[in-house]
Amino acid sequence: MEAPVRVRSHAKLNLTLDVTGIKDGYHLLDSFVASVSLADDIALRPRADEKIVLAMHGEGSEGIPPAGNAALRAAERFRQKYGTRGAEIEIEKHIPVGAGLGGSSADAAGVLRGMSALYGIKDGAVMKELADGLGSDTGYMLGGGYARMTGRGEIVEPVAGNAVLWFLLLCPPSPVLTAACYGEYDREHAAGGVRRETENCLRAFQKGDLAAMGRHFHNALFAPACRLNPAVKRAAEEAAALSPLGYGMTGSGSAVFALFGTGEEAERARGRYRGACRALTVCTLPAGEGAQAPEEN
Repeated sequence: MEAPVRVRSHAKLNLTLDVTGIKDGYHLLDSFVASVSLADDIALRPRADEKIVLAMHGEGSEGIPPAGNAALRAAERFRQKYGTRGAEIEIEKHIPVGAGLGGSSADAAGVLRGMSALYGIKDGAVMKELADGLGSDTGYMLGGGYARMTGRGEIVEPVAGNAVLWFLLLCPPSPVLTAACYGEYDREHAAGGVRRETENCLRAFQKGDLAAMGRHFHNALFAPACRLNPAVKRAAEEAAALSPLGYGMTGSGSAVFALFGTGEEAERARGRYRGACRALTVCTLPAGEGAQAPEEN
């Protein structure tokens, strides 16, 4: 059997998430985002026919229906675009599902990168176009690292910096549905009045001021997520009780992150945590490491 192409596809944290408006039915965002060390493992092998066969394991992913599986759609769109043969794809998930950590987008981007390596196709512009058609932050996931995402998430501006930031992740046992969260946000903000913190957080990051960064963590979807899932509010309260430099929610939830000055401090906080959430220690990945090159065994 031919050796597989292997890809590690990393989760992300929205350190900020400002909603700046609505255009053509889509919410416009301004978000400071970073890749983190938590990752799914993807293996791809070529097939003799045009079929795409996908198997997923872990984090409850076995029950994801094919119609809603971004990784499957990524492989099919790649094959149709370039007329390649199919692929056997296996994904071992470690990124919690429905937590706002970008697991679905990470898998889709990882499959695109893996298919590209499998069939020797390098076409960055088309890959970005395919990725943008699969999800608002999938294009970002192709490269990862520190970035500012605007528009629907398809406009990605890399942010310079090699600082390694350490976080404790608290993942509630129940998810938040993204569409429902945005719907709740719209009801709350029908009369306007929005807070924006992305620019402030970026400025603090570029100065290396972690305490200031923590003060500017902000997610416009936090209050709506808390109303939909009270476990998010509890997780945030538990994070605050651990005395981090700052804390916030990623994506539309349900995961909450807490920033610490060192990995040792983050590990000590994990050891002190006694809540009901799954607790994970993660660090950010400097530019270029959030999407490592596929490997062939």
